[in-house]
Amino acid sequence: NLKSQLNEKKGLMENYNSVLAENVSLKEILGRKKEKATAENIILSAILAKPNQSPYDTLIIDTGAKQGIKIGDMVFALGDIPIGRVSIVHPNSSKVILFSNPGEKTQAIASGKNISIEIIGRGGGNFEIILPRDFTLAKGDQVVLPGIFPYVLGIIEAIISDPRDPFIKALLVSPVNIQELKFVEVE
Repeated sequence: NLKSQLNEKKGLMENYNSVLAENVSLKEILGRKKEKATAENIILSAILAKPNQSPYDTLIIDTGAKQGIKIGDMVFALGDIPIGRVSIVHPNSSKVILFSNPGEKTQAIASGKNISIEIIGRGGGNFEIILPRDFTLAKGDQVVLPGIFPYVLGIIEAIISDPRDPFIKALLVSPVNIQELKFVEVE
C-alpha cells in the first residue's frame, strides 16, 4: 500500500515538474522570464531577533540603509517564500513586519481558483480568511501573492463554518517556520 502511494506521489511530482517547465518556457517566450538573483537585487540578511525575542510577529535583521535596504522591500525565506516587508530601516539593521503579524492585511489569490482575497495575520505564522459561503476552499489549498510569479503565502489548514452564518473562515499556516530560520533574503 505504501509503495502504491509512493508511486502515485512520484507520478504527481513528475506532472508538476513538466507543468513547471512549460510555465517557465511560456514566460521566456512572452518576455516575462524571472531574472536570476544577483547581488544587485537580493541582499542576504542574518536574523538578529525573531518573534520570541522581538515584539509580535517582527524580525530584526542585520542589514539596513548602508546595504541598500529600503522601506517596503519584500523579505523572503528559503529563497522564494515571502514572509514580510521591511517597515523601519536603520543604517545597519532593519525591522521586518511579517505578513502573519496580528491584524496585518495582505492581498492574495487563492491558487487554482483565481479568487482575490484578503488574508489577515493572526500571529505565529498563522492567517485567516473570511469569505462568503459560496466560495469553495479546501484543506491544502494554497494562497499566493498576486503577480506573474505565484509566491506561496500560506496553506489552508482548516475551514470553519456554521450553517447559520453566511460566511466561512479559513485558517492558514505559513509554509515556513520562522523559528527555524537563520537567514532571510531582501529583494
